[in-house]
Amino acid sequence: MKITRITAYQVDLPLHEGRYSWSGGKSVDVFDSTVVRIETDEGIVGHGEVCPLGPAYLPSYAAGARTGIAAIAPDLIGADPTQLDVVNALMDRALKGHPYAKSPIDMACWDILGQVSGLPVSTLLGGTFGDDFVLYRAISQRPPQEMVDNVATYRDQGYRRFQLKVGGDPDTDIERIRAVGTTMNTGEKLIADANTGWLMHEAARVVRAVDDVDVYIEQPCLSYDECLSIRRRTSHPFVMDETIDGLDALMRGHADDAMDVVNIKISKFGGLTKARQARDLCASLGIAMTIEDSWGGDITTAAISHLAHSTPTELLFTATDFNSYVTVSIADGAPQRDNGRMASSNQPGLGITPIPGVLGEPVFTTSI
Repeated sequence: MKITRITAYQVDLPLHEGRYSWSGGKSVDVFDSTVVRIETDEGIVGHGEVCPLGPAYLPSYAAGARTGIAAIAPDLIGADPTQLDVVNALMDRALKGHPYAKSPIDMACWDILGQVSGLPVSTLLGGTFGDDFVLYRAISQRPPQEMVDNVATYRDQGYRRFQLKVGGDPDTDIERIRAVGTTMNTGEKLIADANTGWLMHEAARVVRAVDDVDVYIEQPCLSYDECLSIRRRTSHPFVMDETIDGLDALMRGHADDAMDVVNIKISKFGGLTKARQARDLCASLGIAMTIEDSWGGDITTAAISHLAHSTPTELLFTATDFNSYVTVSIADGAPQRDNGRMASSNQPGLGITPIPGVLGEPVFTTSI
């Protein structure tokens, strides 16, 4: 089997809430997503998606994803998409770094491999654990009472994991955490995610001020060392995210006892192939995981669901369902939230079929 054509599409994903806000006053109204379509000489077609959280979150941005994909694509024409390690080696040779640009290509190749084998991607990733898995809901940064009200709304939809977007004014963040913390029920979990937004002295104040609240502290500061310092000053369970971007960072974090939970974002690692390596390493080390991505629609959500559902239940802290946040559906067959939980498709590949009318005209095409 050979790749004969790679096509990229740009899709806007507006939000049901209208705006998503997080640390440092950053916000997005409409997410800019890129869908990749890979065609083969045997007529099997695979799809992937990448959607950075705006241009000021991680070192990634939507136009850069499409530029990177266009740079990589010529080197993949004629390659066998089912040979995933070979494909990843070709991508790394064609473009150093920029893992987010490689992620949708790798994802599309997994989709093809699943269709060729007649198996869902979750089976290829190791098999499904249980009937479904638990989801979290990100609570956009708002005044404290609005965040309390939003948690109540999403609790009514079945969510039992709530990730508060903090990382702003420390006094207001303390109020946010304490206000929502008092509403938590037995079995629910609360995460205060600063998204690198606090300086060290601010993070130290916040964790001390909420010492009596049952809350996880996530990525309080910009650097790994700053986060590690805060980790050593608090008894709260600790989540690392933005600074964990490869196996070496995971190994260092484990050696330093830097976290209790780590977030594995598929595009941050460069696709399902490398995210699976990180997942399996965490499983071997006994580190709990949140399986997610920076953002996305139906295709990204499908990929997350396959990786999450094939993660041992006791080590899957939670996962996310981005397609429920946005107003546009880009693919049929994508998994849907059911009372705060989700299951991956049992159809071959990712189990999705893009909706052509939504994708629109290609941004570019590379072919033989």
